Amino acid sequence: MIINIMERFKNIGLKLTPQRVAILEYLDGNTSHPSAEDIYRHVKERFPMISFATVYNTLEALRKRGLILELTIDPDRKRYDPNIHPHHHLICLRCKSVVDVNLEFDVPVPDDVRGRFEILGNHIEFYGICEQCKKEGGDDNGSL
Repeated sequence: MIINIMERFKNIGLKLTPQRVAILEYLDGNTSHPSAEDIYRHVKERFPMISFATVYNTLEALRKRGLILELTIDPDRKRYDPNIHPHHHLICLRCKSVVDVNLEFDVPVPDDVRGRFEILGNHIEFYGICEQCKKEGGDDNGSL
């Protein structure tokens, strides 16, 4: 996958710097749906002089060109997903972990809505408490 992204990165005219390659490598196959801050912390270990702006601008360039998805499922921060194929997400309400749900759902759309929109896709979010959070216990059930 990383080679495919790197080739596409070159094809869209963006220079492949070592820092950008490190960002791509971190994203390659990453299913944790990291935030820009997570990616920055990871890449900074290898490139201490990297700026947060470099990480954010790289993510924006990848997003604008359809090479990664920007998720707005966490109200505190944007998360990024290198899996650009249609899929859904399960979000833990306590720890905010995100898991891919690779199932197709036949979602009925009322005729009056279908007549006003060209449906291009869908994304379903499931909410719950992950196994680790359940083990740790606690009184709250999380909240939306």
